[in-house]
Amino acid sequence: ADGDDLRPLIGSGRKMHEMHELIKKVAPADSTVLIIGESGTGKELVAHSIFKNSLRKDKPFVKISCAALPETLLESELFGYVKGAFTGATQSKKGLFEVAHGGTLFLDEIGEVPSRIQAKLLRALQEREIKPVGGTQDIPVDVRFIAATNRDLHAEIENGNFREDLFYRLNVINLHVPALRERTEDIPDLVNFFIKKYSSKELDKLKSVDPEVLSCFVRYGWSGNIRELENVIERAIILGTSESITLNDIPKRIQNPESQITGSILDRLSHEDGVIPLDEAVDAIERDLIMRAMRKAKGVVSRAAKMLAVKRTTLIAKMKKLGLK
Repeated sequence: ADGDDLRPLIGSGRKMHEMHELIKKVAPADSTVLIIGESGTGKELVAHSIFKNSLRKDKPFVKISCAALPETLLESELFGYVKGAFTGATQSKKGLFEVAHGGTLFLDEIGEVPSRIQAKLLRALQEREIKPVGGTQDIPVDVRFIAATNRDLHAEIENGNFREDLFYRLNVINLHVPALRERTEDIPDLVNFFIKKYSSKELDKLKSVDPEVLSCFVRYGWSGNIRELENVIERAIILGTSESITLNDIPKRIQNPESQITGSILDRLSHEDGVIPLDEAVDAIERDLIMRAMRKAKGVVSRAAKMLAVKRTTLIAKMKKLGLK
């Protein structure tokens, strides 16, 4: 494997070193890979690095976000359709399985796939063939599968939302992408990378970062992970007035990480004429705490209820009220 191909995965800490080593081992095999990690951690970059270091690197790398399309559209995108399969199908169209033939198919947000399409995916994985929508003939496909999810698929199986047999087909090799708060030693490298990315070409020299800012970055929880950090740096470069990124250039919630729960509420109150009803503030705090507990409990309601010292039925009622799944 060429080390240069791993460069988008910024970070030289222990966890990223382990990730690079895993990619080098996994890439040359043709096995199916399931990439698990929170939203914004860089799962697509990991998938692309596996592809770039694989024996299929000169063939197509085809990506689809399973959450971005409604069920009927997702089915025809993946498997294609024949002429006359439905109104508007004036000619046959190849699906992404066929487009990726010989290469790699990356199914992002696999946890969002509806159950009927899960059955078709399982068959494609097992038989290495697909049937286009409205078609009668099976088409053989030679693709390497990489899937990614930010959901706990064990909990989804328990809740009846994800097929267990499909999970085991996908979970041949499992890669966990660490959250940013689990690899804070990489924050300075990531900050420098984003400063270079967003600094205008006219600038003679790149902005520096005040030590207090880096210190806040390391203490902050980064629920949005690398994507959230990137947004913060982009905003600081566009709106900042000095040669350095200072505390004034970063949001209040990051300046005071200890009060993250109430950060956005305080932001609203700090504006002139800022008003926030008390019950709305209480709802925001409850929502935040419940989401944290559910994440820690990996989606198991009874475990989260225990952490929050409430009855399971009470927690379910609160989640319904707050619009949480």
